[in-house]
Amino acid sequence: MLKAGDPVDLKLWTKSGEIQCWRNCIPLRYNFYQGTQQFKLLDSHQIRQARICCIFEINGLEVFLGLLCLITFIPMI
Repeated sequence: MLKAGDPVDLKLWTKSGEIQCWRNCIPLRYNFYQGTQQFKLLDSHQIRQARICCIFEINGLEVFLGLLCLITFIPMI
């Protein structure tokens, strides 16, 4: 769903817990080890970075990436 070059609309949680809506942004670089992706916001020409597990909606469709990321980072006791 996050192919480079295709504009998308995102809803995501920030570190402080607020919800941000990024409209008309293009996915750029993906960092597998940090679990982050960079996006270019076409309206303001800013480049922002988001954690993949904090994205909960792409183009109006709910996605469940957050749960998968939390499960993979839970330490085994």
